[in-house]
Amino acid sequence: MAETTVVHLMRHGEVHNPNGILYGRLPGYHLSDNGRLMAEVVAKAVAARDIVALYSSPLERAQETMAPLAATFGLEVTSDDRLIEAGNLLEGRMVGQGLAVLRDPRNYRYFWNPMRPSWGEAYPAIIDRMRSVIDDARRAARGHEAVLVSHQLPIWAIRMAAEGRRRLWHDPRRRQCGLASLTTFTFEGERLVSVGYSEPAGSLAKGPSIPGA
Repeated sequence: MAETTVVHLMRHGEVHNPNGILYGRLPGYHLSDNGRLMAEVVAKAVAARDIVALYSSPLERAQETMAPLAATFGLEVTSDDRLIEAGNLLEGRMVGQGLAVLRDPRNYRYFWNPMRPSWGEAYPAIIDRMRSVIDDARRAARGHEAVLVSHQLPIWAIRMAAEGRRRLWHDPRRRQCGLASLTTFTFEGERLVSVGYSEPAGSLAKGPSIPGA
């Protein structure tokens, strides 16, 4: 009988970003006080689970989200570039909430192909790197559980692929990937048998976050 292995993809907590910048891979963006609380709430929520491996995006907000989990389980964290935020040509721009970035004519040249998407890292490339790190985590945690802290679009892209959605382009406002949420992949041996979603810190969310953040 195949062993059951669970891989949780956790999105980082709320970031201090008062100016509404699409920060992407830019350095220097840290969790807000509320974001740190989110991370602590999730760590407490999963404290009784059989977690034996931790992986994190190298960006500050992801590492800070992972810190309470590392302390709870007494585990070393593997920093892995494959979990990093999706590349985005609009990094550093003030985009506000939702799709406000579309209202700036200077940005129109980036939107010629939403199916790729033309403004950033291609969806198939995101899926390939996320699938690779998930497979490594599954092998490392065989028969147990692992947590991988990443970012909204990489988590959503691999979930769409896992659920067999052939059309990868989408409205960012419709992503089911809230701050500090858990997207959970359950495997029997090497076979993915279910995808789940939960928001242990959902009560701390203050509103919609910036797409791609």
